[in-house]
Amino acid sequence: MMEWNRPTYKGADLEAGGRARPLYPSMLESPEIRWAFIRKIYTIVSIQMLLTIAVSAVVISVRPISHFFVSSTAGLALYIFLVILPFLVLIPLYFYHQRHPLNLLLLALFTISISFTVGLACAFTKGKVILEAAILTAVVVISLTLYTFWAARRGHDFRFLGPILFSSLIVLIVFALIQIFFPLGRISHMIYGGLAALIFSGYIIYDTDNLIKRYNYDEYVWAAVALYLDIINLFLALLTLFRAADA
Repeated sequence: MMEWNRPTYKGADLEAGGRARPLYPSMLESPEIRWAFIRKIYTIVSIQMLLTIAVSAVVISVRPISHFFVSSTAGLALYIFLVILPFLVLIPLYFYHQRHPLNLLLLALFTISISFTVGLACAFTKGKVILEAAILTAVVVISLTLYTFWAARRGHDFRFLGPILFSSLIVLIVFALIQIFFPLGRISHMIYGGLAALIFSGYIIYDTDNLIKRYNYDEYVWAAVALYLDIINLFLALLTLFRAADA
């Protein structure tokens, strides 16, 4: 039987002989290798979040930036481009997410474009609402992450959530399109924000479970993209909910 060295990661569970406990009952690979992969993902996501906070802070604090986007045709066109840009970057990122360093460059471009969108969403929102959404997002992400690791250790599997969450996401997108062409008012925004928060909370569990069990070691960039989008979309959903409730 293959023996593993005593792990050096913080918080690891050790059994007799220095062997780390598996992350889930049927785990066959080395727990130390999987933990190293998990740490790498969360390091990348943390850097993405810090970059998002920095870019958003600049957009919010430098008022001419947000004023330019809402007061001119060029600003509106640039805003539409920034909204579409992440989807355009996702295409080459999907095909080259295992090719270093191109994958990291595309990931940086993807994160910056998302960050501008988040910053503009916050620029026209009260600081109290932003703080409430940020705190609740942090609490939900940490709680669901810890829960998923705990559940995986006890043999629970969340693969079944994939089809449910995908179909729910389609309904949410259709609902958002209806809002664009047929605005339904403040209550509908609250409903949209609440539903979106529930859906992306489910995606945090689903993608964290994939991170523990199913992602290959070369898919660290794509795994980071999935978790980053879950967190950002949860924050934007809560921001929409609280902003509508505060109106």
